[in-house]
Amino acid sequence: MYNAHTLIHKDVSSTPEQTPTEPPLWSIGIVVAIILTAPLVLYSLSPTGPLREGDTVFSAGQQRARIENTTVDDTCLLDPDSPLIVIHTRNTDDDHSIIAEVQGNPAKEWPFCPVHAEVSLKHHQIFQKPAVFESIREVLAGLLNR
Repeated sequence: MYNAHTLIHKDVSSTPEQTPTEPPLWSIGIVVAIILTAPLVLYSLSPTGPLREGDTVFSAGQQRARIENTTVDDTCLLDPDSPLIVIHTRNTDDDHSIIAEVQGNPAKEWPFCPVHAEVSLKHHQIFQKPAVFESIREVLAGLLNR
């Protein structure tokens, strides 16, 4: 006589015990991605502080700057996003300019600003924080266009 119930029971009881499963890799990847991107998001959302001596700023696009400490009225060009270190800020009501030292751009040909030159810039010619997400977008667009 055929007993289907015992056959099924034997099949179920003959399977090995199930071991606890490992956490899926995709959930670990999501947690790692959140941990790595959280500082970028917080940095990009935080407000810029007041300019102080020793701060690093960047030129907003290609800018013409006046070279300080020269007898002739010399000007030079700063490349876009050129790093500068603030040496002195003039916080008078009529003159919101800063004196900064050029850090990047080792080109020594005219009309570009030489490294370690002190230049005078207005506040609208500089920015304090680079656009993190804009930079990432530009890099990805450059890679995809190849």
